[in-house]
Amino acid sequence: MGYRLTKKGLNAALTDLSRQYKLYAPHRYVNQGEFSDTDSIRYGEIKTADDMELLEKSSHTFKEALIPISETFFFFTEDNIKESERIHTGAVIFLRSCDLHAVKRLDEIYLNNGAEDYYYKRLRDKVKFVLLGCVSSFENCFCVDMGTNISTEYDASLDVRDGQYYIDCKFSDWDSIFQNNAEEILDVVPSHVDQTTIQVSLPDTDTINTEKVIKNSMWDEYDTRCIACGRCNFSCPTCTCFTMQDIFYTDNGKAGERRRVWASCMVDKFTDVAGGGSYRNKHGARMRFKVLHKVVDYRQRFGYHMCVGCGRCDDVCPEYISFSHAVNKLSRVAKEG
Repeated sequence: MGYRLTKKGLNAALTDLSRQYKLYAPHRYVNQGEFSDTDSIRYGEIKTADDMELLEKSSHTFKEALIPISETFFFFTEDNIKESERIHTGAVIFLRSCDLHAVKRLDEIYLNNGAEDYYYKRLRDKVKFVLLGCVSSFENCFCVDMGTNISTEYDASLDVRDGQYYIDCKFSDWDSIFQNNAEEILDVVPSHVDQTTIQVSLPDTDTINTEKVIKNSMWDEYDTRCIACGRCNFSCPTCTCFTMQDIFYTDNGKAGERRRVWASCMVDKFTDVAGGGSYRNKHGARMRFKVLHKVVDYRQRFGYHMCVGCGRCDDVCPEYISFSHAVNKLSRVAKEG
């Protein structure tokens, strides 16, 4: 069912939803940006339509709401282990089509790639998704080339047109909420983009000579350009790497908690192993690993690319390194054989 709502009607619907769910959407944090007198747009809990930033792209993704940056698994003492409390309240996440496609990538890794991740699943089962329509592409987006500009796997969609809010609801439990607050019932098709200013040429993963690509000198420039800050990974909706940390409450180490914490393949010590070895000390080697993982080996394993073309890695890089340009260079090198 499709509905047209005023801002007042949408706020009433959000109030009804918030009785059962926590609502997460892009939110503008004034004067909290990386530079002086700039804002930060990232995901946070919202209550009304005015809390949502719908005109600009968030620099950080929905992933913070689904996979906490630091998540406690269990608490321990010398004699006992107690699992962390389950999240009893469900969540509704408002996100763009590229990010909704990213959820499929997270599910693939955490639920289907080996044993099911218990802690991820207990959060994932309680989440609903509202697709935010895109009227035009944002800076550095290349979702069309990645095939992620259109999505149909949503519980509801939200478009803003001329100050009115248009909802396409697929989750029947919500129909009464939107219908009770709607001005009109009509057919609604979410907006999507058909072209982006940034375009990428993807390598043929069936014929690529990975050994030659690995040895190519194209990666050398990143030895000096990349500063290994990891911002590209932490802003990416499909990065899934993490590390484990034990936090001890006492000096004797017999009481504390175990946490899962986000990790990054671009930062120092990520590939450190016992005995003092490290597999990718050079920053260019880390960049090579990331690019090949996102657009080559993941597709060879699962049949689709890991990257969804959101362009956030380009947005946040302090050294102006472009992932999309790296992919295009990779494709040219791959064609040369």
